[in-house]
Amino acid sequence: MALRLGDVAPDFYAVTTHGNINFHDWLSDSWGILFSHPKDYTPVCTTELGYMSNIKPEFDKRNVKILAISVDPVDSHKGWVGDINETQNTTVNFPIIADPDRKVSDLYDMIHPNADDTLTVRSVFVIGADKKIKLTITYPASTGRNFDEVLRVVDSLQLTSDYQVATPVNWKHGEECIVVPSIPTEEIPEKFPKGYREIKPYLRYTPQPDL
Repeated sequence: MALRLGDVAPDFYAVTTHGNINFHDWLSDSWGILFSHPKDYTPVCTTELGYMSNIKPEFDKRNVKILAISVDPVDSHKGWVGDINETQNTTVNFPIIADPDRKVSDLYDMIHPNADDTLTVRSVFVIGADKKIKLTITYPASTGRNFDEVLRVVDSLQLTSDYQVATPVNWKHGEECIVVPSIPTEEIPEKFPKGYREIKPYLRYTPQPDL
């Protein structure tokens, strides 16, 4: 059965390029991103892992741990990491799960038989500190992901988990947020002392409350 938003992310034991892990223990009280790669030594994945390595410090600032997975064994991963470091001018700085038996891939429904019955699609799971799934994105194997968008979504998820706001279309960190409709207008000044502007009774904007 496919995982849904709000489900507890399944726990698992795995061999990785950084040693063996139990997923929930490894996450501890951090947020996490688990993202899959169809196969080692593939061109799109090489660019993705390189880019994620370069922007990992931004996820570190947000208390988000990064974990990749591919269906090849760990020795293959380690050889591939050398290629990634060389061609993408980076150092891969997060673990890559070895999943040759497809146990984790199947657990997270990363193999879609109508697309490919042996390789994973490009799945992304954002997992909160409560171990619950906050976001899922699935790309076909042929399309590289936009990890700047994943970072933007993490900013929104973390903000909206702490404050009674939502983020509008194309929102970026630092921009106005939307006051959720469940808050009566007369309560806005107390909850959002930076002020607000009302476009419609159901569309009220306020400055980002945690800045």
